[in-house]
Amino acid sequence: MALQTLPRMDYESINPSDGKTLKTFVSLNDDQLEKKIATAQACYETWRTKSYAERAAVIAKAAKIMRADCDDYARLATLEMGKRIGEARGEVQFSADILAYYAENAERFLAPVKLNPKIGQAHMESSPIGVIFCVEPWNFPFYQLARVAGPHLMAGNVVLVKHAGIVPQCAIAFEKLLIEAGAPLGLYTNLLISHAQSDRVVDDVRIKGVALTGSVAAGKSVAARAGANVKVSSMELGGSDAFIVLEDADLDHAIKWAVWGRMYNAGQTCCAAKRFIVVEAVADKFLEKFRAALAALKPGDPMDEKTALGPLSTESALLDLVKQVDGAVSRGAKLLLGGKRIDRPGSYMEPTILTNIKPENPAFREEFFGPVALFFRVKDEDAAIALANDSDFGLGGSVFTKDEARGQRVASRVETGMMFVNNISWSDAELPFGGIKDSGYGRELGNMGIQEFVNKKLVRFGAIEAPGS
Repeated sequence: MALQTLPRMDYESINPSDGKTLKTFVSLNDDQLEKKIATAQACYETWRTKSYAERAAVIAKAAKIMRADCDDYARLATLEMGKRIGEARGEVQFSADILAYYAENAERFLAPVKLNPKIGQAHMESSPIGVIFCVEPWNFPFYQLARVAGPHLMAGNVVLVKHAGIVPQCAIAFEKLLIEAGAPLGLYTNLLISHAQSDRVVDDVRIKGVALTGSVAAGKSVAARAGANVKVSSMELGGSDAFIVLEDADLDHAIKWAVWGRMYNAGQTCCAAKRFIVVEAVADKFLEKFRAALAALKPGDPMDEKTALGPLSTESALLDLVKQVDGAVSRGAKLLLGGKRIDRPGSYMEPTILTNIKPENPAFREEFFGPVALFFRVKDEDAAIALANDSDFGLGGSVFTKDEARGQRVASRVETGMMFVNNISWSDAELPFGGIKDSGYGRELGNMGIQEFVNKKLVRFGAIEAPGS
């Protein structure tokens, strides 16, 4: 009897708080993938003709459903990637806000812009370009989807989405959300596909744009492939954001933001505070308070509202991070706090602080994606800015000072896509999100976010005589 080839289970839903497998999913075969691409392309031909009001009816309803069923979506995020339940609810609500924001504002953002040529009249008009392929990460399993679905669908495009392999239930739930909201077949399509199939999607002539949020390595690979196919792309990659504390900062205020900025989502945030750069005058006091605050965080079930420290997303993420910390210490860094896995079921890591990190230490330039803080003391403001800019990344950053005008001057000198003065409050649908250098290119959210994948067409008209006539 011939042996049967079992289907690969490329997508696994595993609860990182106890390591138990929740569910497995089979990847699409090539024929199934082709049908989904064809359906998306067919949908585009009709969706592009819909009015903004018709599009908004679907997207606004999806936002309403998300808000009504917030607990259900939040529970899925907590089960699949370990996000603390309160944070998960906040993510779901923010995702709904993004959808509602674009449903309300897309027509205004994409309205024709009048120009003033010397002769005749002209304007710029915006139109959709087609099927957009989006590759999204696990750390914000609904927010990452909402911030591509909201703008691109309202612009008249349709989207195919390859979500991260560890959050398939969240991916499927978001697709069902759009269907429940009245989306036509093919408007938003979740793809359970392999990396090889993903490459073929980028190559497909029907795909007109590519958006990726992920690692630098993934970004370089996908951007290169999109470029080879002459396709527009946006890349939101990693970060190693500086958290600058000047000598006149309100330390109690700064400490609260430092703890939140490093530990939110168990530190698994691209724009988290990662490099704490503190001027000498207040370095010891800041470090003492910061260490005490991190040491007080106790692990627990992320489904429990009282839990202060949740697990990392996967066992491999935990092991990789511990190895990264060990490597930093072996090359001269000092371990001031933590550095090890926590002795309990699940993928939990101790809050960690590394100091004495020299430029020759690989840790000086690496991104630590988890509850690991890198601490640097510097002489003054200029030294803080120089160190903040000595990074391959340029996503976000923050500066703390009682002098807001000084803070704004510092913010202008730091080479990043985003800077925050006396806060790290980046969760606003109106605020464009994105970076420079190895943190990628393009912007999501705000007015800029809906402009990434539209055709900006110049139309000039009027009675203009031909040259020489």
